[in-house]
Amino acid sequence: MTATFPPPWGRSQDKIRAEALDRAAVVYVRQSTRQQVAEHGESTRLQYALVERAVALGWARSRVEVIDDDLGHSAAVAETRPGFAKLVTEVTMGRVGLVLGVEMSRLARTGRDWHQLIELCSLSGALLADPDGVYDPSYYNDRLLLGLKGTMSEAELYLIRQRMQGGKMAKAERGELAIRPPIGYWRRPSGEVVFEPDEQARTLVHLVFDTFARIGTLNGVLRYLVAHDLQLPVRSASGADKGELTWRRPSRETLQNMLHNPIYAGYYAYGRRQSDVRRRKPGRPSTGRVVTAMDSWHVLLPDRMPAYISAGQYAANLRRLEANRNTAAAPGAPRGGSALLAGLLHCGLCGGHKMTSHYHRHGPHPLTHRYACAFYPVNYGTGQPCQTITGPALDAHVVDQVLAAVRPAAVEVSLKAAEQAEAERAVLETLWRQRVERARLAAERAARQYRLAEPENRLVIRQLEKDWETALAEQARLEADYQRFTETRPAALSAAERDAVHALAADLPRLWADPQVTTTERKELLRTLIERITVAVVGRSELVDVTITWAGGFETHSRAVRPVLRYDQLSYFPHLLQRLTDLAGQGMNVGQITARLNTEGLRPPKRTTRFTTEQVGNLLIRHDIRVPGHRRTPAPDLPTHQWTVKTLAAELDLPINTVYSWIYRGWITSERRPGLRFRIIRADAAEIQRLRALRDLPRGHHTKTRWQAPVPPQPHNNTERQEP
Repeated sequence: MTATFPPPWGRSQDKIRAEALDRAAVVYVRQSTRQQVAEHGESTRLQYALVERAVALGWARSRVEVIDDDLGHSAAVAETRPGFAKLVTEVTMGRVGLVLGVEMSRLARTGRDWHQLIELCSLSGALLADPDGVYDPSYYNDRLLLGLKGTMSEAELYLIRQRMQGGKMAKAERGELAIRPPIGYWRRPSGEVVFEPDEQARTLVHLVFDTFARIGTLNGVLRYLVAHDLQLPVRSASGADKGELTWRRPSRETLQNMLHNPIYAGYYAYGRRQSDVRRRKPGRPSTGRVVTAMDSWHVLLPDRMPAYISAGQYAANLRRLEANRNTAAAPGAPRGGSALLAGLLHCGLCGGHKMTSHYHRHGPHPLTHRYACAFYPVNYGTGQPCQTITGPALDAHVVDQVLAAVRPAAVEVSLKAAEQAEAERAVLETLWRQRVERARLAAERAARQYRLAEPENRLVIRQLEKDWETALAEQARLEADYQRFTETRPAALSAAERDAVHALAADLPRLWADPQVTTTERKELLRTLIERITVAVVGRSELVDVTITWAGGFETHSRAVRPVLRYDQLSYFPHLLQRLTDLAGQGMNVGQITARLNTEGLRPPKRTTRFTTEQVGNLLIRHDIRVPGHRRTPAPDLPTHQWTVKTLAAELDLPINTVYSWIYRGWITSERRPGLRFRIIRADAAEIQRLRALRDLPRGHHTKTRWQAPVPPQPHNNTERQEP
């Protein structure tokens, strides 16, 4: 007895229903690369011939549509195939009855795209066809066969990639895999990588690395090249001038690639950039290739390439680039601003966190800066900064330490600086001569082309004449620029310039303070000599413990002095009071006491000046120390929570002038009673607590916080005499 099967499992014609014939038949044509389109024409013709296959299956020729938008597009990623997206849209809208392809690998190389298409065809009732037959995705056996073909297609792509990658890796491990050489190198027809034959190109590459070693920042090198109108030599990789040497303006990206490329140190490297599918951005083409750490590279072979720099210098350049990043672990590149220690300073009170610099201005005073450790307020939103240190005082202390450290080698450094200046000028002189020579050769070549042209060909003659004139104009411009360069910067230092260098070396403080030395250059010198500075304020006093970690790991310990707000913060405050008492007991007046304190080296809290008679007089009044000839007006007997300026200043432990300043600013409300020379201030316990909080704020925060008195301040006359 012969078994019979339902029509869907029989011939291909049995699967084609009338509703499918009413829809369009779509022929999908794809080749993976443009090279395949150009060289593998037979495969493309076979795919276009599927139109006849659709007609043979019953579709009218007018109902057969060809989608060939993906010629030259790989099927590994669906996002890069507009034709496949169009096919999926048509199937989803129910306008397709049959999808034809030479093989399923033409439609998709990934299981995700292939099974998505099968599911959409099943829902819309569309059929799939190839030269082997017609498949209905709504039936299990056909669906199983289609899934198997998709899996085989994906496995085929994987095996092809594995074989290709294995061959590349084996060749790379021998150092024979051809890699496009960077700027300064040239690949011979035999495959060997050598130095760039052009002498000017080699000189410029050396200049880039020497300038980075001297300046230390990527932007500094870029500005140097732009300032001297220098261009970078690049071998064109494509186009009409493929393989020719062209000169292009320097860019940050190009210089960064040069400094990171290990070939300049003689390494052969493969696998510096590796694919990471997590980095692929949806919606646009992306390979997902990312730069990896050196220990993750596939191949790293030393001494395989001609080197411009040593391996040690290459490693030092990488460390310097990493240190220039503005992160918590790195000092960052030197920036503008007067804070010399920015990036080097770390807090010695909270575990060595990096301290930040803040700039502020007080009224007509010049812009100044301070250093603060704000790790916990910034990261946890709690508390005040660990410590705040006025910047100029700490900068001066560290600079003194640095100048004392380099003073023994000052003469040797000056000689080295003179040699370096002459070497730099010699390199620039060489580059200028080479540029002028290149322009002269270009003009001569244009002249020869003009003379060799046939006179009858007037169109060509006119263009060659323009090219000759352009080359002559460029030659004249470069020669004029070269003349100006030689006049302003001679190749060798004169005797007067050498004597000036030696004289400055003998007087390092004057050299450091020279107006021609920029703040950025001072910061560069500090970072060359110092790796880290750790500071810790001793309690709330003016003393700061400073630990300098020099380049090489050696540490020195010293103690700096910072300005503070109040007298009671001074570490020698008890001694100061004792001296005031002793000197007043000896019968000295205020002026004599002031002179004696300054002679003994005692300074007021802010330490910007020496003691004045006004400051000493206020101290004597506040601490009730009597001196001969000093009359006092007795303070009135006031009820509770009422104060005079003097008694409030004593309660808050502030200078009397500070209390007057707060009155004028409206932070304290005062009144004047008729017949009374004293200002009366009302301040209960809550008000006293508010004023103490204002007193304890770091300098500069008063103007950022709204400190308003409970009642509006009364009008007052700023010209009144202060109470004694």
